Amino acid sequence: MTPILTDPTFYLAALPAVFLVGLSKGGFGGAMALLGVPLLSLVVPPVQAAAILLPILIVMDMVSLWAWRGFFDPRTLSIMLPGALLGIAIGWATAAVVTEGHVRVIVGLVALAFFLRWLSEKLGGRDRIASHSAPRGLFWGATAGFTSFVAHAGGPPYQVYALPLKQDPKLYTGTSVIFFAVVNAVKLIPYFALGQFDQANLTASLMLVPLAPVATLTGVWVIKRMKPAVFYPFMYGMVLIVSLKLIHDGLSDLLGW
Repeated sequence: MTPILTDPTFYLAALPAVFLVGLSKGGFGGAMALLGVPLLSLVVPPVQAAAILLPILIVMDMVSLWAWRGFFDPRTLSIMLPGALLGIAIGWATAAVVTEGHVRVIVGLVALAFFLRWLSEKLGGRDRIASHSAPRGLFWGATAGFTSFVAHAGGPPYQVYALPLKQDPKLYTGTSVIFFAVVNAVKLIPYFALGQFDQANLTASLMLVPLAPVATLTGVWVIKRMKPAVFYPFMYGMVLIVSLKLIHDGLSDLLGW
């Protein structure tokens, strides 16, 4: 048996990591998902942690697709998904030269600026609703695909485009579930090509998979009962937490903290 699977400390880190990621996949936003890899990285190297979690993310995506079936905005998907595929391709092509640290800092700063703009509009009584834009959606979709591939941080770029649309919470969540299910499925191909999966990592993933549906459905249950007046401030709060977490992690990588 793989050594990590007989180590109790692996499960002390892996079980809460998977549960937090599952809550996020159920609709809780990206903040909890970002805690998954760092938590698991306490007991295994970060690259191995990401590889272990990716197959579990696929299972969570399948549960989320079932739970949020019927709730999606085809316009958002038709605009953003082509960009996401382009972003994944760019991430694959530049995997050898782009560092996670730089990507995390840049995405974190963008997300922080996005939150501060929303906060200023909210305080100024200018809580506007954005309309669809193909150029903006293509750009942010590509950015989400790229950052998801390189640093598992596709949530903030997606939110920069989708949150200002002020869709019904169920519609927003169902659309984001489809978007990231496609992104994660496509990522499997280059991840295999780059040698990110081996028997040890896949075995570890298999051991943790039973927790995935429970955590995901818990997130779904909570979000389906949230009113828009609570949902959107909550989501923007998650954007703030994500931005600070990304900036911290990126600077830690770059400066060796």
